[in-house]
Amino acid sequence: MKKIVFVLLYALGFAYANQVDATLEVVKKFGNLPNILVQNTGSSYSERDLSQRIFKMLVADLKVTGHFIVQEAKEVVPSEMLVNFDEYRKNKIDLVAHIKAEKSSSGITARLQLYDANSGLVALSKEYKNTQQETYPFLAHKMAIDINAYIKAPSVDWMERMVILAYYTKPGESDIIMSDYTLTYKKEVVSGGLNIFPKWANAAQSAFYYTKYLDKPTLFRFDLMTGQDKKMFDSNGMLIASDVSGDGNKILVTMAPNEQPDVFMYDVVNGALKRLTKYNGIDVSGNFIDDEERVMFISDRLGYPNVFAIPTSGEVSGKVEQMVFHGRNNNAANAHGNYIVYSSRESSDEFSRNTFNLYLVSTKSDFIRRLSSNGVNQLPRFSKDGETIMYVKHEANQSALGIIRLNYNKTLLFPLQGGVIQSMDW
Repeated sequence: MKKIVFVLLYALGFAYANQVDATLEVVKKFGNLPNILVQNTGSSYSERDLSQRIFKMLVADLKVTGHFIVQEAKEVVPSEMLVNFDEYRKNKIDLVAHIKAEKSSSGITARLQLYDANSGLVALSKEYKNTQQETYPFLAHKMAIDINAYIKAPSVDWMERMVILAYYTKPGESDIIMSDYTLTYKKEVVSGGLNIFPKWANAAQSAFYYTKYLDKPTLFRFDLMTGQDKKMFDSNGMLIASDVSGDGNKILVTMAPNEQPDVFMYDVVNGALKRLTKYNGIDVSGNFIDDEERVMFISDRLGYPNVFAIPTSGEVSGKVEQMVFHGRNNNAANAHGNYIVYSSRESSDEFSRNTFNLYLVSTKSDFIRRLSSNGVNQLPRFSKDGETIMYVKHEANQSALGIIRLNYNKTLLFPLQGGVIQSMDW
Protein backbone atom coordinates (compact mmCIF):
# COMPACT_ATOMS: atom_id res chain seq x y z
CA MET A 1 0.00 0.00 0.00
CA LYS A 2 1.46 3.32 -1.03
CA LYS A 3 2.57 5.35 1.97
CA ILE A 4 1.30 8.90 2.33
CA VAL A 5 3.70 11.44 3.82
CA PHE A 6 2.73 14.41 5.97
CA VAL A 7 3.69 18.09 6.40
CA LEU A 8 4.26 19.97 9.62
CA LEU A 9 2.20 23.15 9.86
CA TYR A 10 4.19 25.74 11.78
CA ALA A 11 2.80 27.17 15.01
CA LEU A 12 1.70 30.30 13.21
CA GLY A 13 0.45 28.13 10.42
CA PHE A 14 1.59 29.56 7.08
CA ALA A 15 0.07 26.53 5.44
CA TYR A 16 -1.75 27.89 2.43
CA ALA A 17 -0.04 30.29 0.04
CA ASN A 18 -3.15 32.33 -0.75
CA GLN A 19 -3.75 32.91 2.98
CA VAL A 20 -0.17 34.10 3.50
CA ASP A 21 -0.56 36.59 0.66
CA ALA A 22 -3.79 37.93 2.12
CA THR A 23 -2.26 38.29 5.58
CA LEU A 24 0.60 40.27 4.05
CA GLU A 25 -2.01 42.75 2.79
CA VAL A 26 -2.79 43.56 6.42
CA VAL A 27 0.88 44.05 7.28
CA LYS A 28 1.55 46.06 4.15
CA LYS A 29 -1.33 48.45 4.76
CA PHE A 30 -0.83 49.14 8.45
CA GLY A 31 2.80 48.11 9.04
CA ASN A 32 1.53 45.63 11.64
CA LEU A 33 -1.73 44.09 12.81
CA PRO A 34 -4.23 46.96 12.81
CA ASN A 35 -5.23 48.34 16.19
CA ILE A 36 -9.03 48.65 16.36
CA LEU A 37 -11.03 50.46 19.03
CA VAL A 38 -14.65 49.30 19.40
CA GLN A 39 -17.11 51.73 20.99
CA ASN A 40 -20.77 51.36 21.97
CA THR A 41 -22.77 54.44 20.91
CA GLY A 42 -26.19 53.11 21.92
CA SER A 43 -26.84 55.59 24.71
CA SER A 44 -30.63 55.65 25.03
CA TYR A 45 -32.42 53.28 27.40
CA SER A 46 -33.99 51.29 24.54
CA GLU A 47 -30.62 50.88 22.79
CA ARG A 48 -28.26 50.30 25.69
CA ASP A 49 -28.72 46.59 26.49
CA LEU A 50 -28.90 45.28 22.91
CA SER A 51 -26.07 47.54 21.75
CA GLN A 52 -23.90 46.31 24.62
CA ARG A 53 -24.51 42.65 23.77
CA ILE A 54 -23.64 43.19 20.09
CA PHE A 55 -20.66 45.34 21.12
CA LYS A 56 -19.30 42.54 23.37
CA MET A 57 -19.87 39.89 20.71
CA LEU A 58 -18.10 41.98 18.05
CA VAL A 59 -15.10 42.50 20.34
CA ALA A 60 -14.89 38.73 20.88
CA ASP A 61 -15.29 38.00 17.15
CA LEU A 62 -12.49 40.38 16.18
CA LYS A 63 -10.19 38.71 18.70
CA VAL A 64 -11.09 35.29 17.29
CA THR A 65 -10.02 36.32 13.78
CA GLY A 66 -6.40 36.83 14.88
CA HIS A 67 -6.19 39.76 12.46
CA PHE A 68 -6.53 42.68 14.89
CA ILE A 69 -5.23 44.14 18.12
CA VAL A 70 -8.58 44.85 19.78
CA GLN A 71 -9.40 47.55 22.32
CA GLU A 72 -12.87 47.99 23.81
CA ALA A 73 -14.10 51.29 25.15
CA LYS A 74 -15.21 51.03 28.78
CA GLU A 75 -17.87 53.73 28.54
CA VAL A 76 -20.71 54.40 26.12
CA VAL A 77 -19.76 57.09 23.61
CA PRO A 78 -22.37 59.61 22.34
CA SER A 79 -23.05 58.91 18.67
CA GLU A 80 -23.05 62.62 17.85
CA MET A 81 -19.52 63.11 19.20
CA LEU A 82 -17.03 64.20 16.55
CA VAL A 83 -14.35 61.68 15.59
CA ASN A 84 -10.93 63.08 16.49
CA PHE A 85 -8.69 61.37 13.93
CA ASP A 86 -5.57 63.22 15.13
CA GLU A 87 -6.05 61.87 18.66
CA TYR A 88 -6.54 58.31 17.38
CA ARG A 89 -3.43 58.51 15.20
CA LYS A 90 -1.48 59.87 18.14
CA ASN A 91 -2.53 56.79 20.17
CA LYS A 92 -1.67 54.49 17.25
CA ILE A 93 -5.29 53.42 16.69
CA ASP A 94 -5.89 52.50 13.06
CA LEU A 95 -9.62 51.75 13.06
CA VAL A 96 -12.57 52.86 15.18
CA ALA A 97 -15.85 50.93 15.15
CA HIS A 98 -19.03 52.57 16.46
CA ILE A 99 -21.86 50.17 17.33
CA LYS A 100 -25.52 51.01 17.92
CA ALA A 101 -28.55 48.73 17.93
CA GLU A 102 -32.26 49.08 18.60
CA LYS A 103 -35.34 46.90 18.90
CA SER A 104 -38.59 47.43 17.05
CA SER A 105 -41.82 45.58 16.41
CA SER A 106 -40.24 44.13 13.25
CA GLY A 107 -37.08 42.84 14.95
CA ILE A 108 -33.66 44.39 15.50
CA THR A 109 -31.45 46.81 13.60
CA ALA A 110 -27.74 47.25 14.26
CA ARG A 111 -25.55 49.98 12.78
CA LEU A 112 -21.82 49.95 12.19
CA GLN A 113 -19.73 53.03 11.51
CA LEU A 114 -16.11 52.09 10.83
CA TYR A 115 -13.57 54.91 10.69
CA ASP A 116 -10.07 54.61 9.21
CA ALA A 117 -7.93 56.89 11.35
CA ASN A 118 -5.02 56.77 8.89
CA SER A 119 -7.07 58.08 5.97
CA GLY A 120 -9.45 60.18 8.08
CA LEU A 121 -12.44 58.69 6.27
CA VAL A 122 -15.48 56.60 6.98
CA ALA A 123 -14.48 53.11 5.85
CA LEU A 124 -17.85 51.43 6.33
CA SER A 125 -21.36 52.60 7.14
CA LYS A 126 -23.80 49.74 7.21
CA GLU A 127 -27.07 48.53 8.74
CA TYR A 128 -27.77 44.93 9.73
CA LYS A 129 -31.32 43.71 10.32
CA ASN A 130 -33.04 40.59 11.52
CA THR A 131 -36.61 39.82 12.48
CA GLN A 132 -35.75 37.84 15.63
CA GLN A 133 -34.13 39.63 18.56
CA GLU A 134 -32.39 36.48 19.85
CA THR A 135 -30.37 36.27 16.61
CA TYR A 136 -28.30 39.32 17.55
CA PRO A 137 -25.01 37.29 17.62
CA PHE A 138 -25.23 36.88 13.84
CA LEU A 139 -25.38 40.66 13.37
CA ALA A 140 -22.11 40.96 15.28
CA HIS A 141 -20.61 38.08 13.27
CA LYS A 142 -21.52 39.86 10.02
CA MET A 143 -19.95 43.08 11.25
CA ALA A 144 -16.74 41.22 12.07
CA ILE A 145 -16.73 39.64 8.61
CA ASP A 146 -17.14 43.05 6.95
CA ILE A 147 -14.46 44.75 9.07
CA ASN A 148 -12.13 41.84 8.37
CA ALA A 149 -12.81 42.15 4.63
CA TYR A 150 -12.02 45.87 4.74
CA ILE A 151 -8.41 45.19 5.75
CA LYS A 152 -8.21 42.42 3.12
CA ALA A 153 -7.42 39.74 5.66
CA PRO A 154 -8.16 36.04 5.06
CA SER A 155 -11.89 35.44 5.06
CA VAL A 156 -13.76 34.61 8.28
CA ASP A 157 -17.08 33.93 6.55
CA TRP A 158 -17.39 30.76 8.62
CA MET A 159 -18.47 32.95 11.53
CA GLU A 160 -21.96 33.42 10.15
CA ARG A 161 -22.54 29.73 9.40
CA MET A 162 -25.13 27.96 11.49
CA VAL A 163 -24.10 25.00 13.65
CA ILE A 164 -26.48 22.04 13.92
CA LEU A 165 -25.96 19.78 16.91
CA ALA A 166 -27.59 16.95 18.84
CA TYR A 167 -27.28 16.78 22.61
CA TYR A 168 -28.48 14.35 25.24
CA THR A 169 -31.27 15.67 27.45
CA LYS A 170 -31.69 12.50 29.53
CA PRO A 171 -30.87 8.80 29.12
CA GLY A 172 -32.17 7.55 25.77
CA GLU A 173 -33.29 10.98 24.53
CA SER A 174 -31.59 13.75 22.59
CA ASP A 175 -32.71 16.97 20.91
CA ILE A 176 -31.35 18.83 17.88
CA ILE A 177 -30.69 22.56 18.01
CA MET A 178 -29.28 25.20 15.70
CA SER A 179 -26.79 27.73 17.05
CA ASP A 180 -24.14 30.23 16.15
CA TYR A 181 -20.54 29.11 16.64
CA THR A 182 -20.39 30.57 20.16
CA LEU A 183 -23.57 28.76 21.32
CA THR A 184 -24.98 32.16 22.35
CA TYR A 185 -27.92 31.79 19.97
CA LYS A 186 -29.72 28.46 20.26
CA LYS A 187 -32.97 27.26 18.70
CA GLU A 188 -34.55 23.85 19.20
CA VAL A 189 -35.66 22.23 15.94
CA VAL A 190 -36.21 18.53 16.76
CA SER A 191 -37.17 17.04 20.13
CA GLY A 192 -38.74 13.94 21.60
CA GLY A 193 -37.02 10.57 21.42
CA LEU A 194 -33.48 9.82 20.31
CA ASN A 195 -32.43 12.23 17.53
CA ILE A 196 -28.77 12.01 16.59
CA PHE A 197 -26.09 12.72 13.95
CA PRO A 198 -27.50 15.85 12.23
CA LYS A 199 -25.85 16.67 8.91
CA TRP A 200 -26.48 19.72 6.72
CA ALA A 201 -28.22 18.71 3.49
CA ASN A 202 -26.86 21.57 1.35
CA ALA A 203 -24.46 24.50 1.31
CA ALA A 204 -27.32 26.94 1.94
CA GLN A 205 -28.08 25.22 5.27
CA SER A 206 -31.78 25.21 4.48
CA ALA A 207 -32.27 21.55 5.47
CA PHE A 208 -30.51 18.79 7.38
CA TYR A 209 -30.54 15.01 7.73
CA TYR A 210 -30.63 13.21 11.04
CA THR A 211 -31.25 9.74 12.47
CA LYS A 212 -34.23 9.02 14.68
CA TYR A 213 -34.63 5.71 16.47
CA LEU A 214 -38.16 4.36 15.91
CA ASP A 215 -38.63 0.60 15.63
CA LYS A 216 -35.34 0.75 13.70
CA PRO A 217 -32.87 3.53 12.81
CA THR A 218 -34.58 5.89 10.35
CA LEU A 219 -33.10 8.73 8.30
CA PHE A 220 -35.12 11.96 8.16
CA ARG A 221 -34.72 15.20 6.23
CA PHE A 222 -35.87 18.34 8.03
CA ASP A 223 -36.63 21.34 5.81
CA LEU A 224 -36.06 24.58 7.75
CA MET A 225 -37.96 26.65 5.17
CA THR A 226 -41.19 24.67 5.33
CA GLY A 227 -40.87 22.81 8.62
CA GLN A 228 -41.43 19.51 6.78
CA ASP A 229 -39.87 16.49 8.51
CA LYS A 230 -39.60 13.87 5.75
CA LYS A 231 -38.80 10.22 6.31
CA MET A 232 -36.15 9.04 3.83
CA PHE A 233 -35.53 5.33 4.59
CA ASP A 234 -34.66 3.00 7.44
CA SER A 235 -32.27 0.13 8.06
CA ASN A 236 -31.57 -2.59 10.55
CA GLY A 237 -28.55 -2.21 12.82
CA MET A 238 -27.50 1.41 12.23
CA LEU A 239 -28.08 4.29 9.82
CA ILE A 240 -26.07 7.52 9.88
CA ALA A 241 -25.62 10.26 7.26
CA SER A 242 -21.95 11.30 7.44
CA ASP A 243 -21.45 13.53 4.37
CA VAL A 244 -23.32 15.21 1.51
CA SER A 245 -22.01 16.00 -1.98
CA GLY A 246 -21.48 19.60 -3.04
CA ASP A 247 -24.65 19.65 -5.15
CA GLY A 248 -26.65 17.98 -2.39
CA ASN A 249 -27.65 15.06 -4.61
CA LYS A 250 -25.68 12.29 -2.89
CA ILE A 251 -25.43 11.25 0.74
CA LEU A 252 -22.78 9.03 2.28
CA VAL A 253 -24.40 6.82 4.89
CA THR A 254 -23.19 4.14 7.27
CA MET A 255 -25.56 1.18 7.35
CA ALA A 256 -25.52 -2.29 8.88
CA PRO A 257 -28.41 -4.14 7.18
CA ASN A 258 -26.79 -7.49 7.99
CA GLU A 259 -25.20 -6.50 11.31
CA GLN A 260 -21.94 -5.48 9.61
CA PRO A 261 -21.48 -1.70 9.16
CA ASP A 262 -20.42 -0.52 5.71
CA VAL A 263 -20.35 2.75 3.78
CA PHE A 264 -23.04 3.34 1.15
CA MET A 265 -23.82 6.21 -1.23
CA TYR A 266 -27.46 7.21 -1.58
CA ASP A 267 -28.69 9.09 -4.66
CA VAL A 268 -31.30 11.62 -3.51
CA VAL A 269 -32.68 12.11 -7.04
CA ASN A 270 -33.42 8.52 -8.04
CA GLY A 271 -33.30 6.77 -4.66
CA ALA A 272 -30.50 4.38 -5.70
CA LEU A 273 -28.26 2.99 -2.95
CA LYS A 274 -24.72 2.00 -3.88
CA ARG A 275 -22.52 -0.02 -1.56
CA LEU A 276 -18.94 1.32 -1.43
CA THR A 277 -17.31 -1.02 1.11
CA LYS A 278 -17.73 -4.70 1.87
CA TYR A 279 -15.54 -5.89 4.67
CA ASN A 280 -15.97 -8.43 7.44
CA GLY A 281 -15.40 -5.80 10.11
CA ILE A 282 -16.21 -2.13 10.72
CA ASP A 283 -16.37 0.49 7.93
CA VAL A 284 -18.04 3.75 9.00
CA SER A 285 -18.10 7.57 8.67
CA GLY A 286 -17.59 8.20 4.95
CA ASN A 287 -16.40 11.63 3.78
CA PHE A 288 -16.04 12.82 0.18
CA ILE A 289 -12.47 13.79 -0.79
CA ASP A 290 -10.53 14.52 -4.00
CA ASP A 291 -13.36 16.38 -5.78
CA GLU A 292 -15.76 13.61 -4.66
CA GLU A 293 -13.89 11.00 -6.68
CA ARG A 294 -12.94 9.16 -3.47
CA VAL A 295 -14.42 8.54 -0.05
CA MET A 296 -12.41 8.62 3.16
CA PHE A 297 -13.72 6.41 5.98
CA ILE A 298 -12.86 4.77 9.31
CA SER A 299 -12.15 1.02 9.37
CA ASP A 300 -10.67 -1.57 11.75
CA ARG A 301 -8.86 -3.37 8.89
CA LEU A 302 -5.58 -3.14 10.80
CA GLY A 303 -7.10 -4.53 13.98
CA TYR A 304 -7.79 -1.00 15.29
CA PRO A 305 -9.69 2.02 13.89
CA ASN A 306 -7.78 3.99 11.27
CA VAL A 307 -8.39 6.22 8.25
CA PHE A 308 -8.67 4.80 4.70
CA ALA A 309 -9.93 5.91 1.29
CA ILE A 310 -11.65 4.19 -1.61
CA PRO A 311 -12.80 5.35 -5.10
CA THR A 312 -16.49 6.17 -5.47
CA SER A 313 -16.56 4.39 -8.83
CA GLY A 314 -15.70 0.81 -9.68
CA GLU A 315 -16.12 -2.40 -7.75
CA VAL A 316 -17.24 -2.63 -4.14
CA SER A 317 -14.17 -2.57 -1.88
CA GLY A 318 -11.92 -1.60 -4.78
CA LYS A 319 -8.44 -0.23 -4.17
CA VAL A 320 -8.32 0.75 -0.48
CA GLU A 321 -5.60 3.20 0.58
CA GLN A 322 -4.42 3.85 4.13
CA MET A 323 -4.40 7.60 4.79
CA VAL A 324 -2.97 7.95 8.32
CA PHE A 325 0.12 6.22 9.75
CA HIS A 326 0.18 7.66 13.27
CA GLY A 327 -1.89 6.49 16.22
CA ARG A 328 -3.41 3.17 17.20
CA ASN A 329 -7.05 4.16 17.54
CA ASN A 330 -8.11 6.85 15.08
CA ASN A 331 -11.89 6.98 15.24
CA ALA A 332 -12.91 10.16 13.40
CA ALA A 333 -11.53 12.22 10.51
CA ASN A 334 -12.30 15.06 8.14
CA ALA A 335 -10.44 16.33 5.07
CA HIS A 336 -9.81 19.60 3.23
CA GLY A 337 -7.60 19.65 0.16
CA ASN A 338 -4.36 17.86 1.05
CA TYR A 339 -5.02 18.02 4.78
CA ILE A 340 -6.63 15.52 7.14
CA VAL A 341 -7.64 16.19 10.73
CA TYR A 342 -8.37 13.15 12.87
CA SER A 343 -9.07 12.12 16.45
CA SER A 344 -6.75 9.55 18.03
CA ARG A 345 -7.14 7.74 21.35
CA GLU A 346 -4.03 8.10 23.50
CA SER A 347 -4.91 6.26 26.72
CA SER A 348 -6.41 2.88 27.62
CA ASP A 349 -7.97 3.28 31.05
CA GLU A 350 -10.91 0.91 31.51
CA PHE A 351 -12.10 2.71 34.66
CA SER A 352 -12.17 6.34 33.49
CA ARG A 353 -12.64 8.42 30.34
CA ASN A 354 -9.78 8.06 27.88
CA THR A 355 -7.91 10.90 26.19
CA PHE A 356 -8.55 11.59 22.49
CA ASN A 357 -6.40 14.24 20.80
CA LEU A 358 -6.68 15.87 17.40
CA TYR A 359 -3.89 15.71 14.81
CA LEU A 360 -3.42 17.46 11.48
CA VAL A 361 -1.52 15.75 8.66
CA SER A 362 -0.96 16.31 4.97
CA THR A 363 -0.83 13.97 2.03
CA LYS A 364 2.25 15.84 0.75
CA SER A 365 4.84 15.39 3.52
CA ASP A 366 5.82 13.15 6.43
CA PHE A 367 5.31 15.48 9.38
CA ILE A 368 2.39 15.85 11.78
CA ARG A 369 0.93 18.53 14.05
CA ARG A 370 -0.93 17.86 17.29
CA LEU A 371 -3.84 20.25 17.81
CA SER A 372 -5.06 19.35 21.31
CA SER A 373 -3.50 18.14 24.53
CA ASN A 374 -6.13 16.89 26.96
CA GLY A 375 -9.72 15.71 27.31
CA VAL A 376 -11.85 13.92 24.73
CA ASN A 377 -11.60 15.81 21.42
CA GLN A 378 -13.77 14.34 18.68
CA LEU A 379 -15.72 14.94 15.46
CA PRO A 380 -13.37 17.51 13.85
CA ARG A 381 -14.79 19.50 10.93
CA PHE A 382 -12.90 21.88 8.61
CA SER A 383 -14.34 25.23 7.63
CA LYS A 384 -14.95 25.73 3.91
CA ASP A 385 -11.62 27.55 3.50
CA GLY A 386 -9.67 24.97 5.54
CA GLU A 387 -8.24 27.59 7.93
CA THR A 388 -10.47 26.76 10.91
CA ILE A 389 -11.51 23.50 12.58
CA MET A 390 -14.55 22.98 14.77
CA TYR A 391 -14.78 19.97 17.06
CA VAL A 392 -16.53 18.63 20.15
CA LYS A 393 -14.63 18.56 23.45
CA HIS A 394 -15.68 16.57 26.51
CA GLU A 395 -13.87 17.27 29.74
CA ALA A 396 -14.82 17.25 33.44
CA ASN A 397 -18.43 16.25 32.72
CA GLN A 398 -18.94 19.17 30.35
CA SER A 399 -19.28 19.44 26.57
CA ALA A 400 -18.11 22.34 24.43
CA LEU A 401 -17.71 23.35 20.83
CA GLY A 402 -14.03 23.94 20.12
CA ILE A 403 -12.61 26.29 17.49
CA ILE A 404 -9.01 25.95 16.27
CA ARG A 405 -7.61 28.79 14.16
CA LEU A 406 -4.86 26.86 12.39
CA ASN A 407 -2.86 29.80 11.08
CA TYR A 408 -2.84 31.67 14.39
CA ASN A 409 -2.10 29.01 17.03
CA LYS A 410 -5.41 29.88 18.70
CA THR A 411 -7.96 27.54 20.34
CA LEU A 412 -11.27 28.59 21.89
CA LEU A 413 -13.98 26.64 23.73
CA PHE A 414 -17.70 27.43 23.92
CA PRO A 415 -19.43 25.22 26.51
CA LEU A 416 -22.98 23.90 26.19
CA GLN A 417 -24.83 24.36 29.46
CA GLY A 418 -27.17 21.61 30.63
CA GLY A 419 -26.39 18.91 28.11
CA VAL A 420 -23.81 16.61 26.56
CA ILE A 421 -23.13 17.11 22.85
CA GLN A 422 -23.65 13.93 20.86
CA SER A 423 -22.58 15.20 17.42
CA MET A 424 -22.55 18.36 15.30
CA ASP A 425 -22.08 19.78 11.81
CA TRP A 426 -21.47 23.30 10.50
